[in-house]
Amino acid sequence: MFKPIIFGMLTAVAFSVTAQDATTLTLKAQELPNPDNEPAPVHPVPTERQVLWNETEFYAFFHYGMNTFTNKEWGYGNEPETQYAPLGRPNPRQWLEAVKAAGMTGGIAVVKHHDGFCLWPTETTSHSIKNCGNANGQVNIPEEFANAARDLNMKYGFYVSPWDRNSAYYGDGTDRYTRDVFLRQCAELAEYGTDQFEMWFDGANGGDGYYGGANEHRSIDAQTYYDIPNLRDSVHTVMPNCIMWGVGGEARWIGNEAGWAGETCWSYGTGTSGDENAWLWFPGESDAKATNSGWFWHAGQSMLSLDQLWQFYLETVGRNATLILNIPPNNYGLIPDSDVQRLKDFGERLQARLGTDLAKNATVTASETRSRGGNRAYDASNVIDGDKNTYWATSDGVIDATLTFMFPEVTNVHYISMMEFIRKGQRVKEFTIETTTDGETWTPISYKKTTTIGYKRIVPLNGSTTVYGNGYDIKGIRIHITDSKECPLLHTVSIY
Repeated sequence: MFKPIIFGMLTAVAFSVTAQDATTLTLKAQELPNPDNEPAPVHPVPTERQVLWNETEFYAFFHYGMNTFTNKEWGYGNEPETQYAPLGRPNPRQWLEAVKAAGMTGGIAVVKHHDGFCLWPTETTSHSIKNCGNANGQVNIPEEFANAARDLNMKYGFYVSPWDRNSAYYGDGTDRYTRDVFLRQCAELAEYGTDQFEMWFDGANGGDGYYGGANEHRSIDAQTYYDIPNLRDSVHTVMPNCIMWGVGGEARWIGNEAGWAGETCWSYGTGTSGDENAWLWFPGESDAKATNSGWFWHAGQSMLSLDQLWQFYLETVGRNATLILNIPPNNYGLIPDSDVQRLKDFGERLQARLGTDLAKNATVTASETRSRGGNRAYDASNVIDGDKNTYWATSDGVIDATLTFMFPEVTNVHYISMMEFIRKGQRVKEFTIETTTDGETWTPISYKKTTTIGYKRIVPLNGSTTVYGNGYDIKGIRIHITDSKECPLLHTVSIY
């Protein structure tokens, strides 16, 4: 019997013999268990679609529909279809161009609210634009919205209300509404593009309604009534990168509609702060109104000030949440000129304050660095290389470490931004930030809480999310991670 020959070290190469031909040798390269010395994940971890969703960061909500013409926030469902009669031709491209100028990366259009009126020519109900009041109302909003978003290289999605106060089938004791109306509506909307990043399913479900003339109160159990497992599988099969907000269990409501997340904010758990010990990745989305009125347009409303919008941004995007900011089109189907200007002004402020990364001018060093693997290094320089797939890491078990940034000359600084490599979990539990004016004496900044980082954390050095101030003239900044679930992983640090 042929005996395999082993050369040198046993771990280098192994030979095997096939049963058919003892003279044929098959080479099999050794497979090391962790050739790149990558840190083990700290669970829970996000799915790829959740990572892509987090990267959207800042996007718009467009509440527009029947309520725009009835001066309501929640229509009862008995509104005549002809009441939807825009005074001009609705222009979803104009909506998206306006928010792109503000620095937003996408938007979600409300195409069916609780009143059940659909802004596309659906086959599921007569309560749609097919029976609207004028030619302007015949514009297919989701179709034009999706086409404009792709043309502008922006992400897009749709809000479709599961609750339907118009449908006679809703909550009637059968599955007819779910089967023949709601799921079909979701399928119709998927036909406008399989590249949607989010479908928004409101948590308001059941209550008083018209219900085809019944005019009564109907109650349902959302998780069972809407056939959520089937809905989730169907959405992900057709739109693999689409997050199901609300009923889907993939992203959570941050717990308020006031534009803020907790200064401690875990990407799992519920509410403004999450829960460090929860077992499911469940990142926060903060929905807020950019105007001083309701979610839908109302005569006499106005945009919030730049300072208020800036505070929203720092207290959501800057605290490991996303911000979906509502910009309601008016009864002409357009974003008013004054709002367009305010959005442009905000974009200019965003660029002026967070557009130039000073960290790229600094020399960065770490107190401890993980040993490199075959194809991956974990050096401190990874945090300023502009590559979100490289990161600085410490050795296993090292949860107390520093990153130090030294500038060649004194530099004026306002903010520091940090991003964890969340594909391997959210880790950092506590950190401090220190500055130096001479390169020798370090002074901690005064800030209320420096705990979690997550996808992104933006820390104002003056401790204020409302006052920009004059900044600090410094020679260096030091991030001191004092506690972490396991070895910390930061892929980007930016200084502004």
